[in-house]
Amino acid sequence: MNLVLLQPTLHAGDTEHNLNAVESLIKKVCEELSRDDIILLPEHFTFEGDPKPYQNYLRRLASLAQCTIVGGSYHRKVDGKRINVGSIIDANGIEIGSYSKLRPYFNEQNHVSPGESFGEVTINGRSFLILICADFWYSDIILKATKLPDVILVPSLSVSRKPKGEYSRSLWHHLAISRAYEFGVYVGISDWGEQSTLPKYRTCGVGGFADPTLLNPDQFFQPIDEKGISIYKLNFKALESFREDRRQRGFFWK
Repeated sequence: MNLVLLQPTLHAGDTEHNLNAVESLIKKVCEELSRDDIILLPEHFTFEGDPKPYQNYLRRLASLAQCTIVGGSYHRKVDGKRINVGSIIDANGIEIGSYSKLRPYFNEQNHVSPGESFGEVTINGRSFLILICADFWYSDIILKATKLPDVILVPSLSVSRKPKGEYSRSLWHHLAISRAYEFGVYVGISDWGEQSTLPKYRTCGVGGFADPTLLNPDQFFQPIDEKGISIYKLNFKALESFREDRRQRGFFWK
C-alpha cells in the first residue's frame, strides 16, 4: 500500500484553478498506483459549499487514479452551521467514511463551527485516523480513537504570520515526528504549497511523511517533492516490528 501526498499551489476562492491543480498532479502518478493505494488531498481546496459537486469530483479522481481518495475538506452547511468536513471515496466511487474538523483554528472560529464526525476509519484493512489541520496539534483528540491507528492523515491549510514558511515547517515537521514515535504510526500531511495565496496570511507548505521505522534521522520526516506530489510506501510489517519493540518498553495506550 502506498500513500500519495499533495502540495499544490492553490488560490483562496478560486475553486476551478484548485480543482485543476489537484487533478493535474494526480495525473502525473496514475500509472504508478494500484487499487490499495491512498491519495490525501489538502484542507479546504474547494470553495463550493454543495456536497454533490465535491463528492462527484472525488469520484472522478478515484476513477482516474483507481484508488481511494481521502478528500481533504470543504465547508458545508449542516443545520444552519458551517462545518469543515471531508469524505473518503474508494476506487469504486463509494463513500466509505467521513470526518470533520473538531476544533476550528484562529480566525476560522469566526465562521466555522466545530464538527462532530470523528475521522476513525478502516481502509483496505488498516486503521486510519484523519485529523483536519489544527486538530493534529491536540493529543487528546488522538486519544479518543477506539484503537491505535496505523496511519494518521492530516489534510492541512497551513497559515503563518511570519514573513517566511521555515518557522511553521519546522514546527510541523517536529510534531509529525513526535506523533509518529509517541503513537507508533505513520503520519502523512498534505498541504497548500508555499506559493499559494490567501487574503491575509501566508501558507507554508508543511506537507510530508513521518516514518518511525527508519534508522536515519535525516529520513524521520520526508517533505513532499518540489513538484507538489510524492508517493510513500506504507510498510506495515516494519511498523509492527517497531511497535513490538516499543511495547516491550511500555509504550502505547491501546
